Amino acid sequence: MANPTGEQFELTRGAARAVVTEIGAGLRAFEIGGVPYVETFDPADKPPKGAGQVLLPWPNRTKDARWTYRGEPQRLEMTEPKRGNAIHGLVRNREWQLLEHAESSIRMAIDIVDEPGWPVPLHAVIDYELAPRELTVTHELRNDGESPVGVGVGTHPYLRIGDVPTDELTLTLPATRVRPYDADEQLPYAEERDVAGTEYDLRAGRPVAELDLDTAFGGLEAADDDRYHHLLAHDETTLDVWTERSFGWVQVFTPGELGSRGRAIAIEPMTCPADALNSGTDLIELQPGESWRGSWGIRVR
Repeated sequence: MANPTGEQFELTRGAARAVVTEIGAGLRAFEIGGVPYVETFDPADKPPKGAGQVLLPWPNRTKDARWTYRGEPQRLEMTEPKRGNAIHGLVRNREWQLLEHAESSIRMAIDIVDEPGWPVPLHAVIDYELAPRELTVTHELRNDGESPVGVGVGTHPYLRIGDVPTDELTLTLPATRVRPYDADEQLPYAEERDVAGTEYDLRAGRPVAELDLDTAFGGLEAADDDRYHHLLAHDETTLDVWTERSFGWVQVFTPGELGSRGRAIAIEPMTCPADALNSGTDLIELQPGESWRGSWGIRVR
């Protein structure tokens, strides 16, 4: 059987190491001095629960796999049949083209053309660049069609700090707004609301053991460096999942099982929330020939 993630591309810089997959251009490993900071998986396996995958031209779910483009109904492939939705875009299970591969960086590209329910061709590029204690990921999208289109970008890393149990980590988010989800459809069932005074207020940090989330957070407050910082900490170590302002949403997912380590936590930078193709919320509007570029990263400190 062919390897479901294709060729494995290794990046190294000093004690830092990362592995990027050919299928999906996903992040399969990120470690420093042999200590892992993302949940990994065997290259012979499919990424469990979307681990490390790139989500575009929309992240999360599109309700009923349907949306409307310029007055024309569109029918996407129903990639989440259990709930009847289209989930996490069109490029997770496709082979990306290798453009450049240096010791500590890689650039890959893919064209989104002639996909069911997606009428506008797009060209996407992703760059991974490794520093001694940081991995930076940069996404580029270009509208290769003749009409404008709204798009979204997301990614799906599961974070860890070595072998520390996930429940012993502390999560801090700079989010002031939340969109609660319906447990069956996994789509927003209530209007976006303020986190103050609710279980969703994570601005002061809370132990992951207290959290049960598959939830979109917005209203992010930028730090002095004009970035958003989502923090996962244990003792003297903090993982900083930073994003530029274009990633104005973050999905946090705490599944009970992920591989052999059990409970896990995904911190998913997104430019828009679930079902944005229908709501229009924070879609990136690209005119014909126009490009967009945005970055996020993981820093160990």
